Amino acid sequence: MSITIEELNKLDKDTYQIIDIRDKEEVQKDEMPGAVYVPSDEIEISEKVDLSKKLIICCRIGKISIDVAERLREKGVDAVSLEGGYTAWLLDSIKRKEAESISRDVEQSIRKKFRKKIWRMFAKAINTYDLVKEGDKIAVCISGGKDSMLMAKLFQELKLHNKFEFEVKFLVMDPGYSPENRKVIEENARKLNIPITIYESDIFESVYNVEKSPCYLCARMRRGYLYKFAKDMGCNKIALGHHYDDVIETILMGMLYSGQVQTMMPKLHSTNYEGMELIRPLYLIREQDIKSWCRYNDLHFIQCACKFTDTCTTCNNEENRSKRVEIKELIKTLKQVNPYVEGNIFKSVENVSLEAIVAYKIDGVKHSFLETYDEE
Repeated sequence: MSITIEELNKLDKDTYQIIDIRDKEEVQKDEMPGAVYVPSDEIEISEKVDLSKKLIICCRIGKISIDVAERLREKGVDAVSLEGGYTAWLLDSIKRKEAESISRDVEQSIRKKFRKKIWRMFAKAINTYDLVKEGDKIAVCISGGKDSMLMAKLFQELKLHNKFEFEVKFLVMDPGYSPENRKVIEENARKLNIPITIYESDIFESVYNVEKSPCYLCARMRRGYLYKFAKDMGCNKIALGHHYDDVIETILMGMLYSGQVQTMMPKLHSTNYEGMELIRPLYLIREQDIKSWCRYNDLHFIQCACKFTDTCTTCNNEENRSKRVEIKELIKTLKQVNPYVEGNIFKSVENVSLEAIVAYKIDGVKHSFLETYDEE
């Protein structure tokens, strides 16, 4: 038995309780106001659950919750599954807000409350790394998450104040999103007054049966499609929403898992699409500040729009946790001892002393310190 979000909105709030059974990490990233987080196997024994009320069981997209609700009903509990799950709730919460008011408030927050930590850091990256030039036509690539949506709003703000002319196009590449996630992206873009252009592909289907590193392959294919679509739009640059924390995590991942020193560059030339560049305007913005911006404006975005991981039960267990999650936890631990560790990681790739490096590569060719050692 299930209930739609429209039917739920008609119920007396005192008669039911929403039980959020999503993964703990998902709940921490984006909570459902008023819902109670309880693992599905602890619902009947949790002190947080009021069994005298109707229990609305909510998972990510309303599939896992069906079995949980059925199991509870067999034990005499008045429980139903929320159709569409968290995604349905998210889409409904977005629809309840007026686009003009939201967009105005969001833009105001960038100019005032988050001027120092977000707007100035965005402008600093643009100037420091010479990311935007006169005459550029930039494809701002929107995945639907918080980072890319913020980047789109920052580019709109930059257009208002910049001293030279450049163009921006807001590009959404649909690799096979589930209908629910695509609706969330479209609705957020509408509410934030971001005029998106959507291109479709079948990338998700192409990597569905790939056993080894499907996420890596998906990311590579998506990057290629973005370049192609951007070039078709007449753009010479694509902008991706990687932030400061992505940069320092990449540095450590390279060292600890690949045995190399490298970073996520603020800009780089495309090797396959002549005349195209990739830029990262959020390069100096902290992830925590982006999250604060979202919370302040009560904005909610999709986290992973991959339709074949919506019901995945292994992605977040101990054995399969991503290396990036491990690195995040490592940095968090190191910061407890050294509060400057994040800045030092970032600066480590700015302060490289080549005379103190055993070997290095230039254009793929390896060089050794021995090549010039006897000349000293």
